[in-house]
Amino acid sequence: MSSSGRVAIVTGSSRGIGRSVAIRLAQDGYNVVINYQSSAVKAQEVVDHIHSSTSSKAIAVKGDVGFLEEGQTLIDETLKAFGRIDAVVFNAAWLVYETIHQVTEDSYEKAFRTNVKAPMFFTKQLIPHLKSGARLIYVSTTLTSASTIGPQYYLYCATKGAIEQMTRALAKDLGSKGITVNCINPGPTDTDGFRTGKTEAQINAIAGASPLNRLGRPEDIANAISFLASEGSGWVTGQIMRVNGGLAV
Repeated sequence: MSSSGRVAIVTGSSRGIGRSVAIRLAQDGYNVVINYQSSAVKAQEVVDHIHSSTSSKAIAVKGDVGFLEEGQTLIDETLKAFGRIDAVVFNAAWLVYETIHQVTEDSYEKAFRTNVKAPMFFTKQLIPHLKSGARLIYVSTTLTSASTIGPQYYLYCATKGAIEQMTRALAKDLGSKGITVNCINPGPTDTDGFRTGKTEAQINAIAGASPLNRLGRPEDIANAISFLASEGSGWVTGQIMRVNGGLAV
C-alpha cells in the first residue's frame, strides 16, 4: 500500500500542527484536503506550498464538521476532487482554559461540540466511504496522562479523554473492515496557539520540563502521524501514541 495517489483529509489544517501534518502527508504522496473554518488565505497558502514543493495535489474546503451538513460537504467536495478517502486526521479542536469554577453551559457546549461531537459524527459520515487500509487518526493531548495537569485544563481534558476512549472502541469496531484507528497525544508544541497567553518565562519552564529540554515542533507531531498513515502501521490500531519529548512517560 503506497501512499501515492491516496487521499487524506486533515481538519483544522490551515495553521499549526494541522498545517505541518498536511504538508508531511503530501510529501509522503497523499493528495490532501485542507479543511479550515475561517482562515481562507492561510488555507490557500498551504495548498500553494504543497503544489510548489511536492507532486501531490491539494484543495482547501471550508467547514466546521461539528455541523453535520458541513461535514457532509467536506466529504462531497473530497470525493468530487479525488474520488476516494483513505486517511483522515482529526486535528481541529478548541483549546479552552477553564476550571470547574469557570466552566459554563455555553463553554461546555462549544468544547464538546468542537472536540467530541465533530469527530464522532464526522467519523460516522465517513465510514461508508472508507475501504480496507484506511487510516483514522485522532489528536488528543499528553495532558490526559500527565501528572502535571493543572485545574485550568478541566474542561479541555474532559473532551480529549472522550476522544481516547472513542479511539479504542472504534478500533475494535472497524478492525474487521481493515481500517486502523489511532490517536496521537502531543506534548507542548510550539505553535501560535500554544504561545497565546503565556510569558516567555512560562514557555521556557514548560520546555525545560522535557528531558530533551525543548518544546515540540509541529513537524514532530506530523512525523508520528505520517507513520500512522503509512503502510508500515498496518498492525497498529487502538493505540494512544504519546509524542511529548519525555514530558510524560
